[in-house]
Amino acid sequence: MLNDIEFVNQFSNELGQDYRKAKSFVTDVPTQALLHVRSFSHKLVSLLAEARAVQFESPNLYDRIELLNQRRLIDVKTTRALHKLRADGNRGAHPEKYHLTSEQLQHLSQRAIKNLLQLVDTLFTQVTHKNTKPEYYFEDFDALAGRDLCYRAIMERDPESQYLVGMSLKTRALMQREQELALQDSRDDAVVERSADSFKQASYWFSQAANDDVNALYEYGVSLIHGYSGDVDATAGEQAIAKAAAAGVPNAMALLGYFYLVGSQHFEANLELAERYLSQAAKLEQSEAMANLGVLYYQQSDLKNAYQYISRAAKAGFPHAQYHLALMFARGEGCDIDAVKSEYWLAEAAEQGQLDAMLARAQSMLHDDTALGEVYTQAENYLREVIKYGHSVPAMIELSMALADGILGRIDVVGSASLLKLALERASDEERTVIEPLWASLEQQVLSVMQMTTSADEKVALAKAAELLSR
Repeated sequence: MLNDIEFVNQFSNELGQDYRKAKSFVTDVPTQALLHVRSFSHKLVSLLAEARAVQFESPNLYDRIELLNQRRLIDVKTTRALHKLRADGNRGAHPEKYHLTSEQLQHLSQRAIKNLLQLVDTLFTQVTHKNTKPEYYFEDFDALAGRDLCYRAIMERDPESQYLVGMSLKTRALMQREQELALQDSRDDAVVERSADSFKQASYWFSQAANDDVNALYEYGVSLIHGYSGDVDATAGEQAIAKAAAAGVPNAMALLGYFYLVGSQHFEANLELAERYLSQAAKLEQSEAMANLGVLYYQQSDLKNAYQYISRAAKAGFPHAQYHLALMFARGEGCDIDAVKSEYWLAEAAEQGQLDAMLARAQSMLHDDTALGEVYTQAENYLREVIKYGHSVPAMIELSMALADGILGRIDVVGSASLLKLALERASDEERTVIEPLWASLEQQVLSVMQMTTSADEKVALAKAAELLSR
């Protein structure tokens, strides 16, 4: 009986290579696994189109999937599966933007591999034109693949392996740092910082491979700019990124374009060069470059082109572009006003962890009189994520009010007081003017209920809330 890799090879030799690589990286370099999932999805869509002589006008995977669906070449189930794989692949490109732990990222990559295999299983007879599909079994993920990668990086000094080890360590470091920052407000004792060591190790491996691997050169430049090894060298870092951009690395072109867009230590702002490099990266489907090119046009009041590129970046799965596109549909900037599309893209951005979108969605949900309990639960989850990762004062105020008013199906004056106190500590002068009357109102609410209640437990909670509100 065939194993799953052999089965996919019978479906397509080229796709089988991507599947094998994706699966081999799941345990130790899950971001790389997800990037190969995205590559697989692109090639599978092209394979489905070629079979029906379909020509694509857009390079965007979202548009290509939708075109196949509109022409009834794939059914709704396949369309959804391809969009799911597209979204998972995007998370591999920008894992730090999705607030995932290392364990969650690994689980995501494992699930993506199994979803990919299920899609191949579904499409096997359609694509291969065989009457039956062979039996196969799923071979478990290989934990030895990571050891082999490390062996090649250390003993054979293979540049690609050194780069991949560096990427694994960088991804771990980014997630560790995000968790460390999120924990700073929720604990009185010092948070143990593990990210610094991971960043330092990542920088070392990028430096080892930089002379022979242009992707490693780009990452080494990023590490110098951010001081992964402990010392910042922005000039050397930016020069390394420019060299990688000249070698055709899409991420380097995108970042160099951003430097020219806003100015940096080594590069002065130059909108002509910004447009050139961002356009080059956008042609290679670098979603952040598309988004920043849209921002460049937006700042120049060229709303038609701004909409075009921000829309492309949103469809490519870039959360910040999805949020910006929602605003453009709401305002009719470069497009017709469309409240339905605005809400759709706001929901997409929120689901992918874009903090502004999560806050806006939560506020909309809490003020919807027709909402049901599960909607309020989602709103609370959004607000807590925005508070945890964005330290947002408006989110603290919004959740505090919801807990005090019982909108979430329960009244929690201690939680409300705690959030309001945290908001006051972080508030700007303008935000303080909003908090002060809410503080007085909550204080009065606590005192009134204390005088009326006969419940011992409730009295304890109210006393704790009153203590938090005392100044």
